[in-house]
Amino acid sequence: MIKAILIFNNHGKPRLSKFYEHYSEDTEQQIIRETFHLVSKRDENVCNFLEGGMLIGGSENKLIYRHYATLYFVFCVDSSESELGILDLIQVFVETLDKCFENVCELDLIFHVDKVHNILAEMVMGGMVLETNMNEIITQVDAQNKMEKSETFIFQSPRQDR
Repeated sequence: MIKAILIFNNHGKPRLSKFYEHYSEDTEQQIIRETFHLVSKRDENVCNFLEGGMLIGGSENKLIYRHYATLYFVFCVDSSESELGILDLIQVFVETLDKCFENVCELDLIFHVDKVHNILAEMVMGGMVLETNMNEIITQVDAQNKMEKSETFIFQSPRQDR
């Protein structure tokens, strides 16, 4: 099961955090700091799996991450998850973001956080992987965007009965 999904930049600023277990806000912030410290101090040429920090469950859990440009994508998972499967999920997530935002960058995550959460919700819910097919994810996100635009149009149109 996926315990948390974290995205932070090279300076440790969180750009997305999604926890699938309840933690206090202070504990979540400590987990983000500890995770950044564990991941950022590793060399680029080492394995992308490591034991979870003490706050997220220690050796019972794993941190699986990828570093793209200025962003770290980190999935905190328990021992039942496949490391290679999660690495592939991170790749699908990043490629989906890239297609939806046309060359995704850190600013897209900041200014379109709701859309990023919607994309993530199409892939993972309650800590369980729902969908890994990028085309299916994009189809669902596009349908959701069309629905939002039609609702906006309905609410902005002048009333005809006056």
